[in-house]
Amino acid sequence: MSITQQLTQIVGSRVIENEPMSRHTNYRIGGSAKWLVEVRTVEELQAVLSLANEARVATVVLGGGSNVLVSDAGFDGIVIKIAMRSYEIHGTTVKAQAGVLSSALARSTAVHGLSGLAWAISLPGTAGGGVRGNAGCFGGQMGDHITKVEVLRGGKIIEIPKNELGFGYRDSIFKHNSDIIISATFELEIGDALELKAEIDDTLMKRRVSQPLNAGSAGCVFKNVIVTDDDLKRLAGKLDIPPAMSLSRCLSAGWLIDRLDLKGTQIGEARISEAHGNFIVNSGSATADDIVQLIALVKTRARDEYGIMLEEEIEYVGFN
Repeated sequence: MSITQQLTQIVGSRVIENEPMSRHTNYRIGGSAKWLVEVRTVEELQAVLSLANEARVATVVLGGGSNVLVSDAGFDGIVIKIAMRSYEIHGTTVKAQAGVLSSALARSTAVHGLSGLAWAISLPGTAGGGVRGNAGCFGGQMGDHITKVEVLRGGKIIEIPKNELGFGYRDSIFKHNSDIIISATFELEIGDALELKAEIDDTLMKRRVSQPLNAGSAGCVFKNVIVTDDDLKRLAGKLDIPPAMSLSRCLSAGWLIDRLDLKGTQIGEARISEAHGNFIVNSGSATADDIVQLIALVKTRARDEYGIMLEEEIEYVGFN
């Protein structure tokens, strides 16, 4: 049997050949995946991975497609879209499968009067993707309330406690190994449902006024910059660094790009947002190459003018 036929045996009609990835990423950019497969159970995921291993076909796991740039050439292998989307709430303990939308989890926990995830209402993508990158915004991050994560490692399900997850700024062990996140367990605090609803409404309002929401984007492109005392001294003559950033030893990448006067800069149909310097938007028909060139321009300017090496927060798929 062909690979397509074998995949169909595993997931039925949830396999598509030569599927444009522009349909599955927030950037609305990307060439075709040789196969796109949607898995709804751990057993389906295990079977697809086993098939890919036996056939020596490359795989990549996709969550919500919110923090990903797929190459114009696409991906010559199987893109596995995680569609395990159930969650359970027992008291203050919440267990969410990897495919649950972060925003849905934020809203549901708030309705149940549980505090700790309301900030995630503005977080695009899925819980699994958020855990992998320790995603955060508006003062919160995924690792704050996690107690354990369930993963698929070498075909077997294992549970990893928080102290072994290696959470850091936009980082975790999952960025450095091949584990596939299946679920995450959070321990939240009892709060007031009405106050949490107000917090959600306030966060959404802040997002509307500070981020470009009417064009395709992957959210923040670059990580904020962690600096040392020596860095601050070196930059003192070049930048008027706000006291809050100096105190936290963390420079906002968006603020830095604004200082470089790069807002509105455009290559092809890719443009640095005028609303937020750390967002690169697809103005209509941008290519992945347009985005990559614009990223390179920003990194070069930051290096040459301030000696700062910006690091991408987005993930690349299908690039050599």
